[in-house]
Amino acid sequence: MSRYLAPAELYSLEAYARERAAFRARVMRHKSVRRLLLGEHLSLHFEDRLTIQYQVQEVLRIERIFEAAGIRAELEVYNPLISDGDNWKATLMVEYPDPEERRIRLARLIGLEQRVWICFGDHEKLRPIADEDLQRQDEDKTSAVHFLRFQPDPALLSDLKKRPELPLSVGVDHANYTYTINPAPESLRVSLLQDLD
Repeated sequence: MSRYLAPAELYSLEAYARERAAFRARVMRHKSVRRLLLGEHLSLHFEDRLTIQYQVQEVLRIERIFEAAGIRAELEVYNPLISDGDNWKATLMVEYPDPEERRIRLARLIGLEQRVWICFGDHEKLRPIADEDLQRQDEDKTSAVHFLRFQPDPALLSDLKKRPELPLSVGVDHANYTYTINPAPESLRVSLLQDLD
């Protein structure tokens, strides 16, 4: 099986209508393991093949896309959010329910996406490459959603193969928002190791 989704692996609109409730329940259980709250206002969602399939299926359903070209176009957008086997990909969400507070906070959190980190054992903190698809902040504010790629060096990948028990910690150290989880949940650590080839 390829790491990336192919059109033939997706449910048709008709089949998805039948299977959606059961599929969604399965995905929500899976996502709960791969979602990490960083304090009250940040969440980090580590994506994988199943989470991205759900995103694609929902887009196809909502937009009633059933033609091959439209399905391929959606896969071209979403497949890059699946781990390449030597990295982790995540969606960072900044969550302030009140629109006015959100506007103020986003102005104070410029550069936030560069200040998130993950760390295995005593290795250095691994910072993400953020928003490779497009620029998501300007001089006035950051975005409420960022796409992150955590690209470990070969030494860390090798060490994780030898010592998969290395504890995981995750945090953010922006001047206006700091939070650390040490250790991160064991279920998340195990799930992230499964993303690697």
